[in-house]
Amino acid sequence: MSSMTRMMSALLRRTHSFSSSRAPISTTFANSLSVKPKISYQNNSGGQTRNLHFLDPRLWIIFSGQAAILGVCGNVVLAEDETVKSKPGDNDGLERIEDGSVVSNIHTSKWRVFTDSGREHFFQGKLEPAERLFGSAIQEAKEGFGERDPHVASACNNLAELYRVKKEFDKAEPLYLEAVSILEEYYGPEDVRVGATLHNLGQLYLVQRKLEEARACYERALKMKRRVLGHNHPDYAETMYHLGTVLHLQGKDTDAEALILDSLKILEDNGQGESMTYIRRLRYLSQIYIRSNRLAEAENIQRKLLHMMELSKGWNSMEAVIAAEALAVTLQLSGQLREALELFEKCLSTQKKLLPEGHIQIGGNLLHMAKTFMLQASQLRGSEALSKLEKAKDYLGDSSRIAKDVLLKLKNQKSKDQKQGKSSETLRNYEHAALVILLRSLESLAVLETSKNEIPEAKERHPNAAEDALVQCLSAYKEFGCGTQLQDSPEVKSEYISCLKHLSVLLASKERTLNSKASPISIAELKEEVECIEMDLLGSHKKGS
Repeated sequence: MSSMTRMMSALLRRTHSFSSSRAPISTTFANSLSVKPKISYQNNSGGQTRNLHFLDPRLWIIFSGQAAILGVCGNVVLAEDETVKSKPGDNDGLERIEDGSVVSNIHTSKWRVFTDSGREHFFQGKLEPAERLFGSAIQEAKEGFGERDPHVASACNNLAELYRVKKEFDKAEPLYLEAVSILEEYYGPEDVRVGATLHNLGQLYLVQRKLEEARACYERALKMKRRVLGHNHPDYAETMYHLGTVLHLQGKDTDAEALILDSLKILEDNGQGESMTYIRRLRYLSQIYIRSNRLAEAENIQRKLLHMMELSKGWNSMEAVIAAEALAVTLQLSGQLREALELFEKCLSTQKKLLPEGHIQIGGNLLHMAKTFMLQASQLRGSEALSKLEKAKDYLGDSSRIAKDVLLKLKNQKSKDQKQGKSSETLRNYEHAALVILLRSLESLAVLETSKNEIPEAKERHPNAAEDALVQCLSAYKEFGCGTQLQDSPEVKSEYISCLKHLSVLLASKERTLNSKASPISIAELKEEVECIEMDLLGSHKKGS
């Protein structure tokens, strides 16, 4: 069983990343799906019952390493326009500037209407009309208040945030820079409002992995916030935390850990020790510990998170399931397989109560459980090992089936949404999760079949079963990844490369060419494909650095 142990260890090194959550941008996509019945989801904390669809983002975890490391970067910060002070009783369209002067004309009125309407469309997920409205707001602010007025900076920030959400970074950056320039000119380079915009610009750079640029923005913003807000202000802690994420990505884990711990302490001191912000940052710190192989420290944090969720939400809640699943993955990594499996099974039981059949999160949990059974099998012999592998095979079959069904549904839904001009960001998130789960399930199945053939007690041997599973893995990538934005995902590429390499090893051991239904696949072709994708990944990494 030594070969399976080695292969499972490689798979597990990529597993911990997809137990992290990321808040969705909007629920437009989920609300638009009506082909499945809705379900009732009871939130124990408030006693409020909501009807949710089987793909509603509120019931879903995105399984992505990048999401885990950049989860905070999904936060949307539309400008609140702190430069404008309104008094009760003011006429519509009158905007008071801090010096007490009043600017009132048709353009200022239109600026307010376009801004408010743009916000409303934005938070509904209607990004195309929101983009037009925010663009119009910039023009009206320039004509009504003047080209270099803070209202223009506010409008620029809003449109830049929208472009950041749409990942149109080349459009977002000049708008942020213009906002910074205007505010520096109007208030001075050390004003806290400049710092707030620099913080937003830092987020843009961080999500693009432009780490030096992000670090410079956060360090400057932190200095301004410390001077104006003080060392114990939550806004100061927010920039401190973001700077910590940048330092972690730069490999400066000691400094990163210190900043994140300080930001957590500030939240605790301000009575926010049970807030979602605190929980997200604590979860991120646990991910840092996992990546540093400090599993005991990660386990302690995750037990604390699970305890918090059980007290505040109750076990029969998705919040508790997310926390328990993350703890189970860490236990799996540290070899505590029995407790990990117990937690996964408990999560599955709760998921089946709260989620519809075929939900992608159930597919992810089934994959975790299958890998746990495979790890247990690697520690056993003969019929006991075979029994564990058969259980794992059943779970892998279910996880791959669920993932493929979700991908097919999303493929159809994407076509409809594109015709209607709707945003597809949330849809791409679902696709990403489902494709990663499908690829990992099929490669795990290949590992399992190879291991079964090595057990003397196995009554039936299927010498080509592992190859068949890996060919399905390649086919899944071609069907759902190629020609879509998913093919640019580092996580998807890494999974695909892993399948290619695995298949190359199998074919090399048999010294032959695989005759698939489409065409023969040679070892040389597989290696050439691997080299090509690895070059793409290397180029993306260098660009991000």
